[in-house]
Amino acid sequence: MVPTAPYGSWPSPIDAALAAAHDGRADHVAVVGDDLWWTEPRPAEGGRQTLVRRGPDGRVQQVLPEPWNVRSRVMEYGGRPWDGADPGAGGPLVVFAHFADQRLYAYEPDTRAAPRPLTPLSAVGGGLRWVDPRIDLDRGEVWCVLEEFTGEAPTDVRRVVAAVPLDGTAAEDRGRVRELSDGRHHFVTGPRLSPDGRKAAWIGWDHPHMPWDGTELIVAEVGEGGDLRRTRTVAGGPEESIAQADWAADGRLLFASDRSGWWNLYRAGPAEDTAVALCPREEEFAGPLWQVGRRWFQPLDSGLIAVVHGAGTTTLGILDPESGEVVDAAGPWTQWTSTLTAHGSRVVGVAASPRTAYELVELDTATGRARVIGGEHTDAVDPAYYPEPLIRTFPGPGGREIHAHVYPPHSPDRSAPDGELPPYVVWAHGGPTGSVSLVLDLETAYFTSRGIGVVKVDYGGSTGYGRAYRDRLRGQWGVVDVEDCAAVARALADEGSADPRRLAIRGGSAGGWTTTASLAGTDVYACGTVIYPVLDLTSWLDVTHDFESRYLDSLIGPHAEVPDLYRDRSPAHHTDRITAPFLLLQGLDDAICPPVQCERFLEKLTGRGIPHAYLTFEGEGHGFRRADTMVRALEAELSLYAQVFAIDRNDIPLLELTK
Repeated sequence: MVPTAPYGSWPSPIDAALAAAHDGRADHVAVVGDDLWWTEPRPAEGGRQTLVRRGPDGRVQQVLPEPWNVRSRVMEYGGRPWDGADPGAGGPLVVFAHFADQRLYAYEPDTRAAPRPLTPLSAVGGGLRWVDPRIDLDRGEVWCVLEEFTGEAPTDVRRVVAAVPLDGTAAEDRGRVRELSDGRHHFVTGPRLSPDGRKAAWIGWDHPHMPWDGTELIVAEVGEGGDLRRTRTVAGGPEESIAQADWAADGRLLFASDRSGWWNLYRAGPAEDTAVALCPREEEFAGPLWQVGRRWFQPLDSGLIAVVHGAGTTTLGILDPESGEVVDAAGPWTQWTSTLTAHGSRVVGVAASPRTAYELVELDTATGRARVIGGEHTDAVDPAYYPEPLIRTFPGPGGREIHAHVYPPHSPDRSAPDGELPPYVVWAHGGPTGSVSLVLDLETAYFTSRGIGVVKVDYGGSTGYGRAYRDRLRGQWGVVDVEDCAAVARALADEGSADPRRLAIRGGSAGGWTTTASLAGTDVYACGTVIYPVLDLTSWLDVTHDFESRYLDSLIGPHAEVPDLYRDRSPAHHTDRITAPFLLLQGLDDAICPPVQCERFLEKLTGRGIPHAYLTFEGEGHGFRRADTMVRALEAELSLYAQVFAIDRNDIPLLELTK
């Protein structure tokens, strides 16, 4: 008979160190020669990203040892940081961005030579940064995006499509870098060359639009000298988001657009000023372009197109552009990320399920067989401790639907006493233009296996459900997100699934905003965990980075027009309404949500007597990457809940709450 114990007090083999060790996933996959390459996180090595290579024999090896860190900082969120090519003699050539100095490096791993710099150092306001490189062996160049800071302010920056010589001459001479685009757009993605090399396509947009609001698809002819001519916009606009563009094997232009209200796939006509939908559905075939170089579709040599698609959850399918039919890969995976590559008839992506973490999956389009070929999930503990999610839709204010994933407390060797209701933590995702994923997450299991429920809310404004759902947050940030999270929490309590006296809320970045706004604006929660948050909208505009510096124009309204609304919505101006204990976690190197916001917020709480803790982490930016940081943060969060919910636990460090 299974022993009984109060919710939250259950023992669990999933400790914080185990959860931290399994954080992150493979990303940025590509085929170089006959090998499959990808980036992979190393939480135990300072949170760096390394490059990994899998040969035809299945042997996997790390390509770049410490201290190399394959990660770009363009637009702070980065993007595709590397590319590879096989010139034949001498083995593969790799070009990558190194996080520490943001230079591009060339590396030939089959030789003994160390990586050599391709781009110069620069220190002005952050200097030069590079992302989305594409090696052009014929021209002896790397085509990519150049981000150049021109002053001390975070918004003193320009971005262009550029070409960097592979011979290394630009490492000492900035003038050797060729700027290809005309600077008509403030933001650009890396160019995609047509199969014959005569055309290039890329995406551009400008303030105040975010890339999920409105972008333009740009096409240019490539001259014999590698210059771009007859640059023109062929799709997109202020109310249409183009998320990805590429060329089919026959030279026709493909792109993902939300002109129908959903990100669907289109093929441009011969004149490129018209387009036809290849598979019109109320599903997403792309997503928000937070990082440059994301790939939701991959053209194949056969003319077919590999697509990641779905509503809420996603799957990998093979689209026939002539018939519009999609054949989906069979398998347990419920979430495919925005990275795809192909080699002949084989497509490789990164996918996960509620029972498996992210792993590299290969689909053979000739046979329809899908198999795991890298980063294979292994059960670190008995899978009986894994959470068992429920996909739910809850009623919200005004009758609107709210999507959420509910993870009830679950353990194979403990149950709760009769009549006890479990505590629940509402997780508000970041973005806010983002979504939750239906995948195995040991951080979630850390709580559910101990008897604390988790509910992850795709509040209005989330992606994955079409533009209308996404637009619910326009002008309503701090309102709709707060209302939707509260509605889900109340619904769980009203139906008898959660203890109404033991509800908490947590979130990072935009989710940290929603968490703090919820603590200030509702009486639903007994406590909250706030992670690298936005707290004061007006001051955030002065300190944040360029990419999101006009994000609030759509989420709140232009500051010049509604300055009072910025103050009214900001939790930092309503600290007198906060009465619940909270934990505040902040990276000291965060350029997106700098720690000064947290410091000013806490100053306003001085003398209020609200129990709280403030933990900071050196060397961490926006998103924790180091194993020791993640362990400390997770154990502190559990200690907060244990103290507030009166849960007896002596197996974690006690979080000291000050008043």
